[in-house]
Amino acid sequence: MDSLLQLASDPTAWAALATLVVMEVVLGIDNLIFISILTNKLPPEHQHNARRIGIGLALILRLGLLATIAYIVALTQPVFEVFGKGFSWRDLILIAGGLFLLWKATKEIHHTVDPEPETGTGIGKAGLSFAAAIGQILVLDLVFSIDSIITAVGMTEHVPIMVIAVVTAVAVMLLAADPLSRFIAANPTVVMLALGFLIMIGMTLIAEGFGAHVPKGYIYTAMAFSAGVEGLNMLARRRRRAQAGTVTRP
Repeated sequence: MDSLLQLASDPTAWAALATLVVMEVVLGIDNLIFISILTNKLPPEHQHNARRIGIGLALILRLGLLATIAYIVALTQPVFEVFGKGFSWRDLILIAGGLFLLWKATKEIHHTVDPEPETGTGIGKAGLSFAAAIGQILVLDLVFSIDSIITAVGMTEHVPIMVIAVVTAVAVMLLAADPLSRFIAANPTVVMLALGFLIMIGMTLIAEGFGAHVPKGYIYTAMAFSAGVEGLNMLARRRRRAQAGTVTRP
């Protein structure tokens, strides 16, 4: 209790908390995009529950990893070398997660461009079982959670600050999950853009796993720019539809 009171009266701790909350929310965007795209493939009556379960698993994983923080930090220690390059368990997890994202995003892009007639898999269609969706969400939750916790460890040594930041970030994800999923489902071109984001994120995870650090600012700036361009395209399409409706109105 005394340590918590000391943290509460320390301006540095508040600054670290604010920075870490922002960082955790930004890092959670990747996870949320994946969850939104994946759950939109479920029947409508299961989508909300799948999103809640997926995000709940992310919270449980991150709090569980915080409880074993000493072990998580040890994951950054090399366990073997290849051509003089050391690989840690964190590197292997990031590489595996990146490959999974590349496979999943590429498969979804192929499905969107050339859907199979017999399944009709698409956004809002039941092309995926509930259990399979939760399983895939759990895999990516693990990858993003480990990356998130290691980032938190690098920013502060106080576990209570990490817990508050993680819980806050997950709460933001819970609030944003349904609106983001509805927006993606209502705008098919955004689906392709989001899948492109997942490919970029997957390549970034693989690069990080091989020791090539990619500043997150570059990634999110590119994503924000692409989203801005797509927003202008959506506005232009809406204006054209409105003008066409005005012209054809008797």
